[in-house]
Amino acid sequence: MFAPTHADVRRFFCRAWAQQQAGAPMQPLETLAALWAAEHPEWHALLADADAAMQRDWGSGNVGGNPFLHLSMHLTISEQCSIDQPRGIRRAVERLTQRLDDLHAAHHAVMEPLGEMLADAAASGQPPDGARYVERVQRLAGQGGF
Repeated sequence: MFAPTHADVRRFFCRAWAQQQAGAPMQPLETLAALWAAEHPEWHALLADADAAMQRDWGSGNVGGNPFLHLSMHLTISEQCSIDQPRGIRRAVERLTQRLDDLHAAHHAVMEPLGEMLADAAASGQPPDGARYVERVQRLAGQGGF
């Protein structure tokens, strides 16, 4: 199982941002990371200073205030949609995007149920409940089940 450290995640996003800014070749996941970073100009200076990014403590669980957790959730949602896993998430996010007329806003809305699913799994010691997560996103999109 892939389990990057906090430092690994921070280095990844800072490197992706630096490569994007330099016009350097990037791997697909780095390109996606840099695209989501570009949507958050409030963090550009931080991403450009990897040393500062490695030192700062944002606490835990604060998605909006922790740029690396926040950007990681953007990547997670993007990857989930690309492979439709859990089943139905792609369509639910597409519908939510249509309703909000903004993919970025849709991702931000999906972060809450994603975070809750992960917290519930951690607390219970059970696997994440993907079906419940998709149902919550469907409700956000104003739709029932498919």
